[in-house]
Amino acid sequence: MRQIILMMSMSLDGYVEGPDRQIDWALVDDEVHRHLNEEARAMGGFLEGRVTYELMEEFWPTADADPANAGPMAEFAAIWRDTPKYVYSRTLRQVGDNATIVREVLPEEVAALKAAPGGDLGVGGAGLAAAFLAHDLVDAYRIYVHPVRIGRGTPLFPHLGGGPVPLRLEGTHTFGNGVVQLRYTRP
Repeated sequence: MRQIILMMSMSLDGYVEGPDRQIDWALVDDEVHRHLNEEARAMGGFLEGRVTYELMEEFWPTADADPANAGPMAEFAAIWRDTPKYVYSRTLRQVGDNATIVREVLPEEVAALKAAPGGDLGVGGAGLAAAFLAHDLVDAYRIYVHPVRIGRGTPLFPHLGGGPVPLRLEGTHTFGNGVVQLRYTRP
């Protein structure tokens, strides 16, 4: 069965975006980008909220046509285009190629996605990640901790209530620029 993997970058103080949704603090050099490409290439689908999808759809479908985006960026453009996307939105009426609109995060529908054949499913975007966490639908975590404090913004783990959720550390990876990937799974 496929797993739902939360893949997010966060600042050292726990934020995934600044107070105005900025993500310019993230340190994504070629080494980090190549690693992200490897992780993304293994995914059977991307689960994205409307905001994340619209940002991605604006740039990635044709990013590899621009010679300035050579290397890992051009490689990711092809990965993003070729990977099925499930876009969670109540307002979007249409999406681009290889994308499907999903209106609500319903545990039974997520269970059906997990039971379908294919690779794991990567969930991204602050709002959608919070919804998946609230429904306890995340099986594994790939958290990229960036060596920067941004002070305020959207936390990766909103206050959801409930008790502790035990996790097992599967591994870490430290990049040359100081970013550290933490890999956790549910026991």
